[in-house]
Amino acid sequence: MDYKKICHSVCDVAREAGVFIRQYAGTIEADVVDKKAQHDLVTFVDKGSEKLIVDRLRELLPESGFIAEEGTDTTRGEVYNWIIDPLDGTTNFIHGLAPFSVSIALQEGDKTVVGVVFEVSHSECFSAYEGDCARLNGAKIETTSTDNFNDSLVATGFPFRDYSKLDDYLKVLTFFIENTRGVRRMGSAATDLVYLAAGRFDAFFEYALKPWDVAAGAYIVQRAGGVVSDFNGENDYIFGEQIIATNAYLYNETLEQTARLK
Repeated sequence: MDYKKICHSVCDVAREAGVFIRQYAGTIEADVVDKKAQHDLVTFVDKGSEKLIVDRLRELLPESGFIAEEGTDTTRGEVYNWIIDPLDGTTNFIHGLAPFSVSIALQEGDKTVVGVVFEVSHSECFSAYEGDCARLNGAKIETTSTDNFNDSLVATGFPFRDYSKLDDYLKVLTFFIENTRGVRRMGSAATDLVYLAAGRFDAFFEYALKPWDVAAGAYIVQRAGGVVSDFNGENDYIFGEQIIATNAYLYNETLEQTARLK
């Protein structure tokens, strides 16, 4: 498998999907917004972006399967599977806010080998593949060297479906509010992760996420020198619906603070 060639092709696919998405930015009316669940929104743009992506990736790697948010194709491959979020940050997109992203990861067996996140509003393509570093529009990126919370900026996502851990989440959030430079909620987990990879954030945590929200971004963080795990310090962060991602220095304390969310 030529991971470099695959990654470059996936970047092209993500950019193409971004062009499709951008043409509808700021034009979405309430009557074309559907609800998959409370506060979980979807539009024809999500579905159209996913169909475009699936069609292109099927041509690129015919034997591959798909784990895609809108279920355009549910075929699973024996070796290769794509994990796709065609529009991460749909609520932002509907309301005319940035960021919103296209997220595509390729898994070989249980191992992620390619990750691409294209942040549409700023035309930023974050990418990584096995054997290379993380990149932003082709230039190398790395996580920060911040080694204490007082100098850090932390990202998170607010619970919007699962409120079962809300009280504990607010306690964790209080710690980070009181002990860091600030906490940001961007509204797109894929973007949070690649911003961390690029050194814009120092740490990120969230629960109740899906594989397509985190698979590509988490891989890019790792290739940028960061650390990723679930709240138990294990590797079940893609399918386990909980994730911590930090630079190389803040992981242990972040894990300690988020332990109450296990």
